[in-house]
Amino acid sequence: LIPGSMGTRSYVVVGKGEPESLCSSPHGAGRAYSRSAARRTFTRAQLREAMQGIEYRDTDAFLDEIPAAYKDIDQVMADAADLVEVRHVLRQVVNVKGD
Repeated sequence: LIPGSMGTRSYVVVGKGEPESLCSSPHGAGRAYSRSAARRTFTRAQLREAMQGIEYRDTDAFLDEIPAAYKDIDQVMADAADLVEVRHVLRQVVNVKGD
């Protein structure tokens, strides 16, 4: 499973066994902003807009998890095309995290 963010797709994959990558693959989208930089950069309104159509707990506690704080998972997957075969794409419906 290669996860995106709390508001983007995740991918179920099978590895292609590429020896040059040590038979590895991405472990997720990866952060584009640190948690503290995301809190300084993004607003609660932006979080609400990014999470439209996804059930989540609307609190300041998740501002550092805004999807824009992460790299574009679709680009990550395109870059990993030689490493993995996508079997399923999962769409985010609900996000459950404690705060």
